[in-house]
Amino acid sequence: MTASRKELSPELLKALHEGGVIPAHPLALTESRQLDEKHQRALTRYYIASGAGGIAIGVHSTQFEIRDKEVNLLEPVLRLAAEEVQRARLDRPFIKIAGLCGPTEQALEEAELAVRLGYDIGLLSMGGLQGWDERQILDRVRSVAEIIPVFGFYLQPSVGGRIFSFRFWEQLADIPGVVAIKMAPFNRYQTIDVARAVCYSKRRDEIALYTGNDDNIVNDLLTTYRFEVRGRTVEKRIAGGLLGHWAVWTKRAVELLEEIKAARERSEITLDWLTQNIEVTDTNAAFFDPANHFEGCIPGIHEVLRRQGLLQGRWCLNPKEELSPGQMEEIDRVYRDYPHLNDDEFVRSRLSEWLSD
Repeated sequence: MTASRKELSPELLKALHEGGVIPAHPLALTESRQLDEKHQRALTRYYIASGAGGIAIGVHSTQFEIRDKEVNLLEPVLRLAAEEVQRARLDRPFIKIAGLCGPTEQALEEAELAVRLGYDIGLLSMGGLQGWDERQILDRVRSVAEIIPVFGFYLQPSVGGRIFSFRFWEQLADIPGVVAIKMAPFNRYQTIDVARAVCYSKRRDEIALYTGNDDNIVNDLLTTYRFEVRGRTVEKRIAGGLLGHWAVWTKRAVELLEEIKAARERSEITLDWLTQNIEVTDTNAAFFDPANHFEGCIPGIHEVLRRQGLLQGRWCLNPKEELSPGQMEEIDRVYRDYPHLNDDEFVRSRLSEWLSD
């Protein structure tokens, strides 16, 4: 056991459970596909100014290629974001989450890097572990949780995840140091598995549930999960979201979450919320490109940020990653159809400030 095991402060733990908007932070590149530090910093400033409850960086939206030896951008992007959060001198909690990947040795090295740079939680990817059984993956979680608090992650199989058993999630929830779980299987059955497993765990009140289901964001946040557990009724809500979708139009996402929290508090869940869920899902379809197996998801996010001036272009580390045929037109359409969901005016009012040194 690591003697210097990092713990969440009571203030951050409270904020995590109250729920917040946590954007999955993109990577800003120049046309030559080098790190664009000016726009990278501007993105972090945008998320802070939008009222986000934190950021997750070094994750899929940041592009996993940042870990390639010839790219070597994991430490720089983590450092830049941490510097901007520190520079902001916020008078509110702001949770810094670092993505952690790979086999146990790699995940532990990345966890140690995150702790050195002042990160609060590690979002532990379950992808890329072909041939590992559930016991081995749980052992990996236990090892990482000895270094940094862990945000578990259920990733949809269509983009590299795998299906886990109910028992897996129950055992994961029982691990000291697991503080939250991001549910992103894009599947109702599997989402229920996680919620029910956490309710069955003795640590149920120590774990915050977050949605990563871009196809059902609003409904996830409105839902109370209620189960009969060993003779008693247990309820659990999804507190907030950790989403690539919330890397764009973030100010409006913050407002939306606050509206949802207020509606939950008043128990006033009207049918209008079902319509809003479809509107948000429709915009996500344009940005994330499910019509083409999500191949254009990162360029889709980049295109919105490019239009707003927060990025110079859509460039990805992989030159083959671009918008799919017809995706640009779909982004045009959702801009026209749902103008109330974008935060372009807010970005215009602050962009020059965020791009300054």
